[in-house]
Amino acid sequence: MADAHAAAYRRLYVWEFPVRLYHWVNAICVVLLIATGFIIGRPIPITYANEAYQQYWFGTVRFIHFVAAFVFFFNFLVRIYWGFVGNRYARWRNFIPVTRAQWQEMVEVLKVDILQTDIKERISIGHNALAGLIYFLSFLVFLFQAFTGFALYSSMSSSFLPRLFAWVVPLMGGDFAVRQWHHLFMWFFVVFIIIHVYLVFYHDYVEGRGTTSSMVGGWKFEREDRLNP
Repeated sequence: MADAHAAAYRRLYVWEFPVRLYHWVNAICVVLLIATGFIIGRPIPITYANEAYQQYWFGTVRFIHFVAAFVFFFNFLVRIYWGFVGNRYARWRNFIPVTRAQWQEMVEVLKVDILQTDIKERISIGHNALAGLIYFLSFLVFLFQAFTGFALYSSMSSSFLPRLFAWVVPLMGGDFAVRQWHHLFMWFFVVFIIIHVYLVFYHDYVEGRGTTSSMVGGWKFEREDRLNP
């Protein structure tokens, strides 16, 4: 029975190395940006000293935030490029629901995720339609955070990249407004991480296709009778 069960599944290479690298670099950057961004928004007196040079921990926090922001931005540009040249699971068409089948799959995933019903219809082995749409919306938030972050940095930097976004500050009503929006959307990432981690483990359990390990090795498992022709 064990051999027959194993033979009913096929291993598929879903996530290419650039996609996996993007995912983990992005995850590290987002965690660093949240942690340092929260401290920048609400500084805390970690240490006290009479001399300014002995209190430069806050400058270190800002430096980590800026470095993580640059890595985050260029890592995201690579992902945008890979959405055009990667395999069929990485392509941009997976992120925008334009077909009837994608909308039907979104309904099925909502039933599974929220109502915790049994899976009745086949769910895509790559990003399912709902996850793809949410990731696309998160990409828009990524861009917003990059634009507003570099806009805030432009007032204290003469570097080429931050100065490209200096126009964002007057457009959004000034430095204070930009800072408030930038801080508000930080909480989007906090909520996103919580839901994302939960759903990854949940779908790994209900689908049994290696959702969690796939972002390490790239492989997922699919029943041979459900493979696309």
